[in-house]
Amino acid sequence: MFLTVTANPSVDRTVEVPRLARGELHRASAVHVHPGGKGINVARALVRNGIDARAVLPAGGPEGDHLISLLNSYEIDVVRVPASGPVRTNISVIEPDATVTKLNEAGARLSAAEIAALSDAVLGNLSDVSWVVLAGSLPPGVDAGFYAELIRSVDGHAEVVVDTSGPALLAAVKAGPALVKPNLEELEEAVGRSLANVREVVDAARELRGLGARAVLASLGSEGAVLVDADGAWHAEADAVARSSVGAGDALLAGFLAGGGYGPKALESGVAWGAAAVSLPGSTMPGPIEVGAAEVRLHAELELERGVGAGA
Repeated sequence: MFLTVTANPSVDRTVEVPRLARGELHRASAVHVHPGGKGINVARALVRNGIDARAVLPAGGPEGDHLISLLNSYEIDVVRVPASGPVRTNISVIEPDATVTKLNEAGARLSAAEIAALSDAVLGNLSDVSWVVLAGSLPPGVDAGFYAELIRSVDGHAEVVVDTSGPALLAAVKAGPALVKPNLEELEEAVGRSLANVREVVDAARELRGLGARAVLASLGSEGAVLVDADGAWHAEADAVARSSVGAGDALLAGFLAGGGYGPKALESGVAWGAAAVSLPGSTMPGPIEVGAAEVRLHAELELERGVGAGA
């Protein structure tokens, strides 16, 4: 069983338009509505591929009821933590060339009691869990050390992976998680410099390992992903006809965990899932058919000299 924690969940609306122009009226060619937040997306990807997942999340207001109703259409074991504030709505506008413009709300502030209830819900649902996924931004009211505290509390009960950014990522790294999954921009922010090629990504990932993370899975958008752990470094990539990159990094993480959560075989699995997600509309998570169609190319460390583009 995989348990995901989404401290700042959302209802995600993805709007497809022929062209986006500031100040103009746009008529959508398609609209997709999905339960959102990184941890929720990971859980959705896992259950789509027949793997058990439990999602812990705070949800308040009519918007929270809407989110739970959307989640009820998936085979996810949902643990709802009551909250007074409404669940946020995130909007992604996608053009035909897969360019994404995102409008993300901050999320409602959590009280001290709600934060404690969220932690208790995680710790009270670990008996059958092998991995805990701490994913996404933290809402107002939640300290940047929240994930780090959970890592220490979960230690000895399950392996922990963290997918977040900024101060929360650095605090989590120092708490010694089994895995962190930054994208390129988040990794650059963490090490304080731009990264122009895969070799520099590997070096930056090793810096995070030096701070405490046992392994680093860095997603590089259309350039695939890099894995660095105690045994070495690898880069994997796959071609995909891009329709939407929303949630692709979450699918990559889900695929990595489904592939065993360790080593180059897991990296290949993750990149296959991520490439499959890119070919689907909105934040749709791929199933076995889409994942099976992806052809992944794996490179060992001596081959890692390629340039990289924007992170996913």
